Amino acid sequence: MPQTTPGLEDELGDVLEKAARQAALTYEQIAAAADIDIGRIKDAIDYRPDLTPAEIRRLAQVLDLNEVGLAALAQNAYPRPPIGGLPFCLFPLHMPFGIGVANAYIVSSGCDDSGVLFDTGASGAELLRAWPARLRRLAAVFVTHYEAEHIGGLEEVMEKFGLNHFYGPLTGRWSRCLGLGEGQCVEVGGLAITALLTPGHAAEHNCYLVAAANQPGQRELLVSGDLIFAGSLGGGYFCCQRQLKHARRVLQRLPDDALIAPGHGPLSTAGNERRFNPFFV
Repeated sequence: MPQTTPGLEDELGDVLEKAARQAALTYEQIAAAADIDIGRIKDAIDYRPDLTPAEIRRLAQVLDLNEVGLAALAQNAYPRPPIGGLPFCLFPLHMPFGIGVANAYIVSSGCDDSGVLFDTGASGAELLRAWPARLRRLAAVFVTHYEAEHIGGLEEVMEKFGLNHFYGPLTGRWSRCLGLGEGQCVEVGGLAITALLTPGHAAEHNCYLVAAANQPGQRELLVSGDLIFAGSLGGGYFCCQRQLKHARRVLQRLPDDALIAPGHGPLSTAGNERRFNPFFV
């Protein structure tokens, strides 16, 4: 079915809230350090931003944020990079979840009817409603983490395509999970898929670096789950400091043209996020 590109997952207020949590500062402390009235800070947190460029600059300094990206978010003008040029086919599946959208992705190495699925959306019905008609076989399923909007369709899709197991972060909660730790690589469906251990948003969280198995040096894809979004990071509900540490570690290893496919929001590139994401300075 036709799908529109989702908007950014986070606005200025979301980024300020996450940055405050990472810095372990209250809004009152931030307001005092940035010399901004607390009411204006709270308005921005509540999605009513009216901050001047000078105030944005001071907030970026206090919260150790990328000023250029923060200003772009404040102006509703966060840059979107050109997307394309992968050595395999990528099918983003955007599915409603609450008031937002959750993403799953199918990667197909060729022009046949088979692919590899990353995450499964909030329900099997929504996943299959978004499913590309040309893909009739599934080689494997990879899960980034075990939140409802990312695994809701897991059992149904495994049954539909006759799969006995899936790949995901190491856990004892799923008997059919083949757990993958840092740097472990699986070759399936013509793809080389490397797990990156990235706890922070959740205690059990993996990103997956996807490359064409027989085409070294070609453009790569990072399925980032809720680690890195375009213009933001996922919430660090397990540990926001570890979330930021792993986000910076993962982004540092990627070339500028690597495509980032997040669990929420639009696609981006490593180069675009290095330059503009407020959390990368």
